[in-house]
Amino acid sequence: MHQLTLAEIARGLADKKFSSEELTRALLARIHQLDPQINSFISVTDELAISQARAADARRAAGESGALLGAPIGHKDLFCTQGIRTSCASKMLDNFKAPYDATVVSKLAEAGTVTLGKTNMDEFAMGSANESSYYGPVKNPWNFEHVPGGSSGGSAAAVAARLLPAATATDTGGSIRQPAALTSLTGLKPTYGRVSRWGMIAYASSLDQAGPLARTAEDCALLLQGMAGFDAKDSTSIDEPVPDYSASLNASLEGLRIGLPKEYFGAGLDPRIADLVQASVKELEKLGAVVKEISLPNMQHAIPAYYVIAPAEASSNLSRFDGVRFGYRCENPVDLTDLYKRSRGEGFGAEVQRRIMVGAYALSAGYYDAYYLQAQKIRRLIKNDFMAAFNDVDVILGPTTPNLAWKIGAKNNDPVAEYLEDVYTITANLAGLPGLSMPAGFVDSLPVGVQLLAPYFHEGRLLNVAHRYQQVTDWHTRAPNGF
Repeated sequence: MHQLTLAEIARGLADKKFSSEELTRALLARIHQLDPQINSFISVTDELAISQARAADARRAAGESGALLGAPIGHKDLFCTQGIRTSCASKMLDNFKAPYDATVVSKLAEAGTVTLGKTNMDEFAMGSANESSYYGPVKNPWNFEHVPGGSSGGSAAAVAARLLPAATATDTGGSIRQPAALTSLTGLKPTYGRVSRWGMIAYASSLDQAGPLARTAEDCALLLQGMAGFDAKDSTSIDEPVPDYSASLNASLEGLRIGLPKEYFGAGLDPRIADLVQASVKELEKLGAVVKEISLPNMQHAIPAYYVIAPAEASSNLSRFDGVRFGYRCENPVDLTDLYKRSRGEGFGAEVQRRIMVGAYALSAGYYDAYYLQAQKIRRLIKNDFMAAFNDVDVILGPTTPNLAWKIGAKNNDPVAEYLEDVYTITANLAGLPGLSMPAGFVDSLPVGVQLLAPYFHEGRLLNVAHRYQQVTDWHTRAPNGF
């Protein structure tokens, strides 16, 4: 049963081939047996999962139906879950049990999903490798010596290893799409405001967005359907009708205009990845798409702009973790200043401290105009580039990552090299656009992903293109050895 996709599980439950409880118990046993190899879970919620599975079976027995009713999933460990540890993979929140459910969690629970556990991540979602977690790095199921990508690496590794069919994740600068690419999954970052951020512990509030990680575009459509929608509790949530994402999956790609930004294919891109991107373009052309070269001239400024804006917002958001109200508190503080300093110094890891310091510097008197304000101006230019491009094309296609998954520890002493792995993904966050990564092949037995970007609220178009591509390719069906 562990090889079933979310869509296949929905059909199996509807046809009474198995119950949600049977499926849940089988996957929980698989998690306990195999997850020690990859460290993809922080908490496994056996009792909650079985209780939810029984409730879902009772709802089906009473005549209720639904694609997600009884479907097992996992939540990235920054979504608040009532009564369950929500740690953000940090010592700072190691003892924190949320008193409420995040909107994403409550919406999916109402749809009938079963929560198997909380997945590992980079601490406070700050990282591109899932190595900064207080609970240790996550290993890539395709090769245990390599990273799975971050910050949603736990969700990605768990789905890739067939420990569960799908999981929630978040994307601040590529943290859904990049791990999807490095583990051969489909990952979707929706339009900013499409999915509620309420109850999602913030990293950078103007960039963070929740979305689904699964093996197929069809599965992402099902999970996004349950997650999306207006939330009055979230001031950044947008009141826009939610379409039926599954209804348009099989639409024709005849005449679809695909743009290839020339800036994507420069010296920093592994040529073997470039070859697979071009191969995916040819498959889409066979399906009727029309391809043309475009330009995103301000893309070169995206990395410096992002790494001013994101740390600045992080320094503000993380100021609440001070050892006073909740979370980690140092022992025997001498005075209030000592309490603040030691609680934060001992509770936050090195990468989180680095970004807080960078952000505080960028926002300090005398530097705000020179750094933060300039970065926001660049952000507008990047958005304008995309708006101009979408006058000529329907979607933009390119590599998700410039390189293959690197070995664990390889970039620990060079954080800038790790930041550069987000070069193709961060522009969508700066502009607030939806983006999707889909499996496109392998190099040296390591997965490669292709990224698609679309105009605001055109998630259905991205899912349609990815689904049609997955109907004529089999990259998304391949599983790592031993899983």
